[in-house]
Amino acid sequence: KKITPSAGCRTGSAAAQAPAGIDARMAWTAAASLCCRLVRAAPVRRRARRRTLCSAARSTDAVDREYADLNLRPLYPNRGHHLRIRQHVNPLSALFVEPTEPPEWTEVFEDPLLPLMVDIGCGSGRFLVWLAKNSGERRNYLGLEIRQKLVERTQFWVTELGLRNVYFMFANATVSFEQIVSSYPGPLSLVSILCPDPHFKKRHHKRRVLQTPLVDSITKNLCLGGRVLVQSDVLDVATDMRERFDGYSDVFEHADRIDKDLQCDNEGWLLDNPMGIRTEREIHAELEGATIYRRMYQKTRCFLPDYSIS
Repeated sequence: KKITPSAGCRTGSAAAQAPAGIDARMAWTAAASLCCRLVRAAPVRRRARRRTLCSAARSTDAVDREYADLNLRPLYPNRGHHLRIRQHVNPLSALFVEPTEPPEWTEVFEDPLLPLMVDIGCGSGRFLVWLAKNSGERRNYLGLEIRQKLVERTQFWVTELGLRNVYFMFANATVSFEQIVSSYPGPLSLVSILCPDPHFKKRHHKRRVLQTPLVDSITKNLCLGGRVLVQSDVLDVATDMRERFDGYSDVFEHADRIDKDLQCDNEGWLLDNPMGIRTEREIHAELEGATIYRRMYQKTRCFLPDYSIS
């Protein structure tokens, strides 16, 4: 006779198997839920990436329009128009602690006695190349940049354009400015520090380019009547640079007090770019809606170093 399990036996068996079945269903549900979240997150990430790419494309187009008359795209066919470059460099690294030797000025400039403008942290160099080609002032232009690939590309542009009033150097300006600029035979008439690396973390502020020795060197080497332009889209960085030069009030005047064409807001920041052309960082920042903080100083008295011993 065939014996069938009783209802009690079937119930007991099902009860014994229930925990394993529940665990399996819970595991499957958790896995399915995770997959759903990943599927939903993927479009979000893609949309964020598309927004980033669109923003970068708009910035690139805006830069190309700003510097259209230089026509630089065809001038770098072998390595491409864009370079993969580290955006942040530690200037305290052992690679950058040795001062850079100055060039033979008669070899890099057609007339090395002309007034000199130095752009510290010149980046891609388009800003200086544009000034060298289009500015009506008789002046030489020197760009100092800590990222060597940018210097190589920009100097290639200068050679191809046949410009003899602009030159770019691979150098850590914090340690090399004095040695380079003090050897120049003509007057130093303008120094610009435009949107330098902010190094946001407080422990990294010592990496910022404008440290006391550099401020001293700029102040000492700048000719009477020479100017300093500082600029940043980061208020903390702009304020830091401003306070450093405000500390030399016995040497510098705010240029807007001398030149009435320079207009400032209520907090003393210049309202307009006084150079006639924007830097690439300035273009990117303004596209993102950022404010550009600028201050210009003019040297009105000689710098007398304090040799007192406490």
